[in-house]
Amino acid sequence: MTVPKPSLELVRNVTDEHILRALMRHRRMTRAELAVETGLSKPTAGESVRRLVAAGLVADSGERTAGGRGRGRVGSYYTLAGGDRTAWAISIAPGGVVAEAVDVYGETAGRAEEDAGRTASSDQVATALRAVAERLAAASGPAELAVVSAADPVDRATGRLVHLPDAPFLVGDLDPAEVLAPYVAGEVTVDNDVNWAARAELAARPGSDTFAYLYLGEGLGCAIVSDGRVLRGRHGLAGEIAHLTTAGPGGGATPLIEVFGLLGLRRPGSTAIDVDRLLAAATGTGPRAAGVRAALGEAVRGALTAITSLADPDHIIVGGPWGQDPAILTALRDAAARHPRGPVLCPATVPAPSFAGVRADALTRLRDGVIAAPR
Repeated sequence: MTVPKPSLELVRNVTDEHILRALMRHRRMTRAELAVETGLSKPTAGESVRRLVAAGLVADSGERTAGGRGRGRVGSYYTLAGGDRTAWAISIAPGGVVAEAVDVYGETAGRAEEDAGRTASSDQVATALRAVAERLAAASGPAELAVVSAADPVDRATGRLVHLPDAPFLVGDLDPAEVLAPYVAGEVTVDNDVNWAARAELAARPGSDTFAYLYLGEGLGCAIVSDGRVLRGRHGLAGEIAHLTTAGPGGGATPLIEVFGLLGLRRPGSTAIDVDRLLAAATGTGPRAAGVRAALGEAVRGALTAITSLADPDHIIVGGPWGQDPAILTALRDAAARHPRGPVLCPATVPAPSFAGVRADALTRLRDGVIAAPR
């Protein structure tokens, strides 16, 4: 059987992509440097640069190498045309809205923050999001695209935030894409914070592509990663574990989110878990702390059992401010060991994982857009 040869156009596109990605990594390079960096021959690299200059994707920077007098020919430095284009990475969380403008080189071109308050309504959060967008646009210009992490469930079809019963944060609906439309030229991608955290852990763990990410903080959440993909469910609500039935402090069947109310570990007037109070109650050496840890382990075991039984992960990564506490993680491991299939629990490793996830995705999408630009 004769294997068909790739078309000349395909070869040129692949070559051009190598050149563009090299310039994304190094900002400016000569044709000779590009040939060495990409492994292409000098004529092939030079022809690709010529095509990309003609297409308006690469430009002669005007800078020259120090040639002459025995130092070889003078070379021109090339750079990306329009390298100042940016993508926005945005986090909407209980503490407020945080956003960065990221350029194609992976550097931060602008940053803005706005406090919205833990009990903010959707209108108040929208106001904070709009203020952040205005400051970023003033600092770095409109964005090519935006990627948003939200500490709430996100409707897969619309990108709107969904308010579920007992959700501790945003009240009502919020449509980030609608708020950002005047400031973003292209697509606005929205997903919940736990899914973004799972993607960040996926990138940090080569060879580990089937796991669950369990978030234990002021809110509760879970992400399922299967064969390298986050499973979102039909409506985008996969992993919403707050209402899983588990064992309460007295052993009775109780929704997971209600356990923290029964233990007196909620913030006043809210379903949000009081992390400071929980850590103070569960991390001492006395019998009361041991009892709280045991109650937490038994309650979370219901979620671990459901995740293991239904998703069959290789392991479960535990993140969040109280989930990673060593004493509590040990209690969770002891509880998990009583499951017939004993899921392996691992502490999360990526700092600020949700924001790391959106920032990495924003950069990837921005660079892919440059590569896909018409020649």
